[in-house]
Amino acid sequence: MKKIAVFASGGGTDFQSVIDANEREHFCTIEYLVASKPQIGAIARAEKHGIKTLVFDKNAYADKAAFYDYVADVLRAAGVELIVLAGWLSVVPPSFIAAFEDKIINIHPSLIPAFCGMGYYGLKVHQAAIDYGVKLSGATVHFVSADVDGGAIIMQRAVEVQFGDTAESLQARILKQEHVMLPLCVKLLCQDKVVKTGRSVNILE
Repeated sequence: MKKIAVFASGGGTDFQSVIDANEREHFCTIEYLVASKPQIGAIARAEKHGIKTLVFDKNAYADKAAFYDYVADVLRAAGVELIVLAGWLSVVPPSFIAAFEDKIINIHPSLIPAFCGMGYYGLKVHQAAIDYGVKLSGATVHFVSADVDGGAIIMQRAVEVQFGDTAESLQARILKQEHVMLPLCVKLLCQDKVVKTGRSVNILE
């Protein structure tokens, strides 16, 4: 069974979706939660389920680069084979991505390549979709590359943008799809059912 680590920066609802699915189906071992700051909701979720945590504390590390180096060493030593960015709001440095090439995935709350890249996160993504007037938005799970939100796409789910939507109401409907899609992608990756060739990704039956 593959070991995974989940990175989170907030309340951790996407993280919880992976926990819940794994408790039902047992497709991986969640070895670590990596948190971008102390006292976020995701840490409480990890503690409740007995998952070890690594937390960035600016008083404990010289900078985030030092923290990423430390995390890379810990995850390699633990035999982690897949890293899941689930609401991780820090740009992952190229050196870390290279250390775990094609082993890092991210979930983004839009249909990439729309409304993605630097500056597009959280409610800003949904407000941008509403302001532009698109009729469909959604969520994307993709491999992480040095190009922010630019890695090969694994799976997408579309959600209708309704007249009168706010960023919060659209976010709520998209989150429901995220909570289905992210655990499914983790499961498929842990079962070696995702085949990546360049930018093409095939999911095996």
